[in-house]
Amino acid sequence: MTLTPENRGGEAGGHLHDYDAISAASVVYLRMWHNGVATQANVITDTTNTLGSVRGGRAVEAFAELCGICARHGRRPLCRHALHCKCVGADEACFAHFIATAAEGDRDDAMLMAILLVRPDMAPILTSLATDFGLALKQLN
Repeated sequence: MTLTPENRGGEAGGHLHDYDAISAASVVYLRMWHNGVATQANVITDTTNTLGSVRGGRAVEAFAELCGICARHGRRPLCRHALHCKCVGADEACFAHFIATAAEGDRDDAMLMAILLVRPDMAPILTSLATDFGLALKQLN
């Protein structure tokens, strides 16, 4: 593949098996969320079955809003690999590291990563949502 500014974020930079549980789940859920209604339903079911309807529902809401903000206010569309691809693209890696960093409570670094994903004025909101979702992923795992 010839890399252009439009697809540079899809360049493979690792493999799912090299990622910790939180980061790998972030990549898989991102792919599932954008794959269609059926796989979105799987994210919702998995999350609510594990965390319960209230906590799971809040986690799904945070993730849905997180994905929505990335789509509406992103610096560019995030490139994603296919649902069952074992590779992790550059954009997916950034997203995964962002979620994991936010979940660990490192707000300053998470804000810097958020600015790579969205407009700077949206970074605080995105970071807050990533923290909520990342903490839910810790409970899922």
